Amino acid sequence: MKKKILICGATGFVGRNLTEQLSKRDDFEIHAVRFQRPEYHCDNVIWHQADLRKPEDIERVINGMDIIIQAAATTSGSKDIVTRPFIHVTDNAIMNSYLFRAAFEHKIKHVVFFSCTVMYQSSHKPLKETDFDANLPLHPRYFGVGNTKLYIEKMCEFYAGISDTKFTAIRHSNIYGAHDKFDLEKSHVFGATVTKVMTATDKVTVWGTGEEERDLLHADDLVRFVELAIAKQPEKYRLYNCGLGQAISIKQLVETIVAQSGKTLTIEHDLSQPTIKTSLYLDCSLAEKELGWTPQISLEDGIQKTLAWWSENVGMKKMVA
Repeated sequence: MKKKILICGATGFVGRNLTEQLSKRDDFEIHAVRFQRPEYHCDNVIWHQADLRKPEDIERVINGMDIIIQAAATTSGSKDIVTRPFIHVTDNAIMNSYLFRAAFEHKIKHVVFFSCTVMYQSSHKPLKETDFDANLPLHPRYFGVGNTKLYIEKMCEFYAGISDTKFTAIRHSNIYGAHDKFDLEKSHVFGATVTKVMTATDKVTVWGTGEEERDLLHADDLVRFVELAIAKQPEKYRLYNCGLGQAISIKQLVETIVAQSGKTLTIEHDLSQPTIKTSLYLDCSLAEKELGWTPQISLEDGIQKTLAWWSENVGMKKMVA
């Protein structure tokens, strides 16, 4: 009997990677939820349109499902985190509150939720899940989104404690790869940098000083993490770190993308643009111990794969336009 899996946010970056890859499995029946974006062709996928801020829409799409993968969220890049921080708070708190309650009422077997790492303090050592200290203040720019994610993690733990539904909360690092946002207004640093480099002729401009350090994980490794969590998670509730486990500065990242592109470009820094000066990378030993998960794609290989995908899917469109 195939497991019926509902992928919320299937037109987003993470959701699309999950949909395309999990739909290839013979033991899953994939149901994909979209909101405003159109559906795309993908074999073995059943599409549903829903506004997950409305309980009645959730009731309609959740009925009969075994597993929910919650990849729907209001997200954007560092510019919005600085200038419009409120947009990440309201919608995400509402949709997850309704979704988890419905999962509880419908006795869904497993819910997977994507959290993030903005609640962690800047650190020059790898951080474990237990290294989060609720007594320390979050970075001011992450106050809203960070506390919303913490609330939703606690809702996962709460519902796991009062039901037979398993909940997985994944604190993943910065994800990159196919189907990322590559426009300069909405993309995160990786996607923005790829577009800048691939469209540049003589120079590329980096926001801020480039000193901040990030843990970057390829989307394929995140999809494999989800598969292993569904198959092997031992407890009703688990909070897992999921990252490459290495830190790279934005300055180094830009230099690496330029080198992998084969271009000769001058790198300039625009110091008038926002820099969130943090250093962060993850200790994922809990996931390795319980799920047998370790990342398989190095940053260099991941950049190469992403540049090839960009050239074929984004670059060709730009040429046609």
